[in-house]
Amino acid sequence: MTAMGERPQSVLFACTLNTVRSPMAEAIARHYFGREIYFASAGIKRGEPDPFAIAAMEEIGVDMSRHKPHTFEDLEDSNFDLIVTLSPEAHHKALEFTRAMAVDVVYWPTPDATVRHGSRDAILTAYREVRERLTMRIKQLLAPGR
Repeated sequence: MTAMGERPQSVLFACTLNTVRSPMAEAIARHYFGREIYFASAGIKRGEPDPFAIAAMEEIGVDMSRHKPHTFEDLEDSNFDLIVTLSPEAHHKALEFTRAMAVDVVYWPTPDATVRHGSRDAILTAYREVRERLTMRIKQLLAPGR
């Protein structure tokens, strides 16, 4: 929610690379609330699309395969009601980015699934955990009537 307790009309999700956490959050939010709220995502650095993130999202019927990673500087519009940061680096960047703007910035510590090693199933489990954690937080944040 914004500082005044109103539901935001535009939300930016940000992380270190715009490849896993922030595009997953954007896709989840768009899936549940895309007709009501504008969503975007960005990273501090532009990464490469992540096949595990795409696979984890496909499991819930959300197609993330067309996502093109981009940075804060690539954003066409920087007027957001809320910026949700998912990594410490992104939080610092968002605070710097919004220094002269009236925008709320919140930090949701979110594990980096890319650090998980092991079998394909073990790695996918880490991505699923991130997906489920983000889904829960987004639904709590944006549920109608909050």
